[in-house]
Amino acid sequence: MRSTVMGRQGRRGVAGGAGREEGPRVWFVTGSSSGLGRALVRAAVAHGDRVVATARDVSALDDLVALAPERVRALRLDVTDVESVRAAVAGAEEAFGRIDVLVNNAAYGLLGAFEELGDDQLRANFETNVFGVMTVTRAVLPLMRRRRSGHIVQMSSVNGVVPGPGGAAYVGTKYALEGFSAALAAEVAHLGIRVTIVEPGPFRTDFGGRSLRWGTPMAEYAEIIAPARKALEASHGSQSGDPARGAEAIVAAVDLDEPPLRLPLGAEALGWIRAHFQSRIEELDAVEELGADTAFR
Repeated sequence: MRSTVMGRQGRRGVAGGAGREEGPRVWFVTGSSSGLGRALVRAAVAHGDRVVATARDVSALDDLVALAPERVRALRLDVTDVESVRAAVAGAEEAFGRIDVLVNNAAYGLLGAFEELGDDQLRANFETNVFGVMTVTRAVLPLMRRRRSGHIVQMSSVNGVVPGPGGAAYVGTKYALEGFSAALAAEVAHLGIRVTIVEPGPFRTDFGGRSLRWGTPMAEYAEIIAPARKALEASHGSQSGDPARGAEAIVAAVDLDEPPLRLPLGAEALGWIRAHFQSRIEELDAVEELGADTAFR
């Protein structure tokens, strides 16, 4: 992935065509303790902006606050707790007066064949990856709506476009996030609010480590799931994507006068998504005769 893939346009001008105050933006980033969330806090600070970094354990954010104590606030946030969300958003308003960019980054992976996943596991994954995003977005939207300005960055995945075996839970959450976010983008554009869905491929984060959970293996699915699990675990720590460069690309996208609705990150993501859509067109052509002739006669 090349950080120069997007040029910077109008850094201190209009954000996504929406009027806003001149000067540094205020970012609100969920899941700031690791991965792309942490990298985004660093990138926004380096960009001269102000950041509200959030996590369930605020002590994990001490080094981020130390980067620029006057421009970084660390707040506790559990996206599955409505009161925690409201308190964090209120704290951000108190600290900096507004939120210009919301980054819904908090999420975790749950992999395994559908039958290997318990109902509690599935519901918990959707609670964080989907309903948590909705809860935070619902809390921040009124602030942006009143100002007729804002940008919502939804951290999806290449698996929000390209499914695969073992992804019944995680892929399901990211497909839901993509659909919700695309509809939201159409609803809020006239209010000066932009939405960008980020679709990272493999990045060197904790996704393949402590942020990843698995279902209970079943012998019937071993030949499908076991090799994929082995490959994913073996690649942990050696993924090609650099979180710092990915974060720079996201900041650059937010800077654009016309930011993209979707931003795949990494050469792998771009290649897999392109191949997926080519396959979908072929599938569409193959069933056209069967599916098209359904009108009243």
